[in-house]
Amino acid sequence: MIKDLAADVLEINAHHPGTIEEKLNAAVSIAYERAVKRGRHGILVTQHGYSSYTVAVSAEVPYGETRERRQWRTGP
Repeated sequence: MIKDLAADVLEINAHHPGTIEEKLNAAVSIAYERAVKRGRHGILVTQHGYSSYTVAVSAEVPYGETRERRQWRTGP
């Protein structure tokens, strides 16, 4: 599942590796289109757990780049 959390943040939750890859690629494509419209931010893919990710248009990432990080959530 891909869910819009905010204007430039997409959430991905999936349990099978193939589905995770498919959903991440789709979310990155959506984020890329949004980033191109702005022309000043890149894309940040964050893994929050084994099956939980966010893909965001981010000022932390230079325009034209995609970066990945792990930021595991603790608690419920």
